[in-house]
Amino acid sequence: MGLTGGIGSGKTTVANYIQSKGIPVYISDIEAKKVMEFPEIIEQISITFGNDLINTDKSLNREKLATIVFNIPEKLKQLNAIVHPAVKKHFDNWIIQHQKDSIIVKEAAILFESGSYKDCDFIITVSAPLETRIERVLKRDATTREKILQRINNQLSDEERIARSQYVIKNENFDDTKKQVDEILILLKNK
Repeated sequence: MGLTGGIGSGKTTVANYIQSKGIPVYISDIEAKKVMEFPEIIEQISITFGNDLINTDKSLNREKLATIVFNIPEKLKQLNAIVHPAVKKHFDNWIIQHQKDSIIVKEAAILFESGSYKDCDFIITVSAPLETRIERVLKRDATTREKILQRINNQLSDEERIARSQYVIKNENFDDTKKQVDEILILLKNK
């Protein structure tokens, strides 16, 4: 099953709640960060972007890399061409480790954009009102309203995600959200 939603929608909160129910959840952002620290990935990044992105301890300087890729779309494509196949392989291995589980979840902000939705039997989109999303991100990140709106505008809209999903969670009040998740999990366990 896939779990997605725009920035500030609360998809990670939902993913954590699902995980608390004993269901394995692959949180793509966290796992991608781990994969980016694999020596072979760091080597490919240094070949593509230069050695000045590698710290003296052989780790990746994420801040320098982010500055490059988020300002030059072509560079972001190059980075994704390195990282996405490695994350896909990592996820495939994770699936093998969890093949006995009746439900597993892949949480990803760019589930549709990356093509990962094709690996999922069902998709859940987490949505929330725009102002709620902005408030959540302002509390969580050191950023500005303008930067949040820019990120939101660069993502698929909630309407596009919802149209491509089998289930939708409206995440405004966490108690209501948990009830919605529980109802979906009951439906999926009965399929």
